[in-house]
Amino acid sequence: MNYKETTEFLFNKLTSFQLSGKSAYKPGLDNIIALDDSLGNPHKSFKSIHVAGTNGKGSVSHMLASILQEAGYKTGLFTSPHLRDFRERIRINGEMISEENVVDFVRKNIAVINRIQPSFFEISTAMAFDYFRNCGVEVAVIETGLGGRLDSTNILAPLVSVITNIGMDHTDLLGDSLEKIAFEKAGIIKNQIPVVIGRSQSETAHVFRKRAIDCKSEISFADQEFTCNYSMLTLDNKQSFNIAKNENILWPNLKTDLLGQYQIENSKTVLATLTFLENHLKISKDAVYNGFSDVMENTGLSGRWQVLCQSPLTVCDTGHNVDGISKVVEQLKNTAYKNLHFIFGVVNDKNIDGILNLLPKNAMYYFTKASIPRALDEKVLLEKALKFNLQGKSFPTVQEALEAAKNIAEIEDMIFIGGSTFVVAEVV
Repeated sequence: MNYKETTEFLFNKLTSFQLSGKSAYKPGLDNIIALDDSLGNPHKSFKSIHVAGTNGKGSVSHMLASILQEAGYKTGLFTSPHLRDFRERIRINGEMISEENVVDFVRKNIAVINRIQPSFFEISTAMAFDYFRNCGVEVAVIETGLGGRLDSTNILAPLVSVITNIGMDHTDLLGDSLEKIAFEKAGIIKNQIPVVIGRSQSETAHVFRKRAIDCKSEISFADQEFTCNYSMLTLDNKQSFNIAKNENILWPNLKTDLLGQYQIENSKTVLATLTFLENHLKISKDAVYNGFSDVMENTGLSGRWQVLCQSPLTVCDTGHNVDGISKVVEQLKNTAYKNLHFIFGVVNDKNIDGILNLLPKNAMYYFTKASIPRALDEKVLLEKALKFNLQGKSFPTVQEALEAAKNIAEIEDMIFIGGSTFVVAEVV
């Protein structure tokens, strides 16, 4: 098989959550343990940081990887989903796994794959662990796929576990309350391994504290440890902020190329994580500053309040659930424009009414759908949106919606593209 045939095999024969949703989810560790055993347990060959959470785990993972790279470590990064190319999921020092490595892994392990019948994510996880070992990765940042307790990445014994925040997402799989979802995420907390919680939430804090006590693990709530009152945009188009602890500024003028205001929360989570990593790794202040400053360049991260064009201002963001969209709407309120053109599409397993209820009424909407089976039909989305007094038209493809917005938008206007990671994937 060539690369195209290999990825088609991974997506179609193994069934991916990215394309199929719930039917692709295989909870439990039996398959990944069997795969990992067949490969000689590659996950034991490198140090790791394990990251879970409803929102922000991708940004946190990339920030940590960028800092570790700047500190001189050969750094693996495993994240999901990808935007355009499967290889985005598996990187070393920002470089994607090669097409040849993907093909070779599947070819060499096809008999095991056919015997175990793993999910797409299980085989992706095994591929990443094997690749990191073979390439001599020193430390890897590993993002969970879904949940935590039964996620295939949860065979790791990391240096530190990180849980960014808890929101109502994937409720059909993880539970119908914040408390139940937190229980699943808390499953990545291991015996005597410290854990960082990014956001303190009254509904979930007790779940994490109980798990930490049971595991004899030190626990830190990043938003209680660090504070940041505001951010500014610098002349070199980066976001700058001061991070304080006990009212003393520890990290003055910390810059990042990630422009979403929600990155302040993620940055505090990263800094709290670094506090624990000091016991295991040498990370200088310069590495931290440089790592924050060049996350996109170092790791290839895209789609997080990413400016695609300045005139008219065109921005995309992968926020795709109630919590994520609320952060997007908050930033839109703080952005200057004459008229807002909102290109919007969702997948069919989200709390669509909850999301639509958050969206600004003073926008022109271009309802569309990404080219994946899970995407909600654009006409159905338009019909739902009208009930929330959101005005606009429907377009069968993201590109048609974008072209329509570009044709109408004036220089002083803003075009925003979002609602789904897969919508954003078609414009970056």
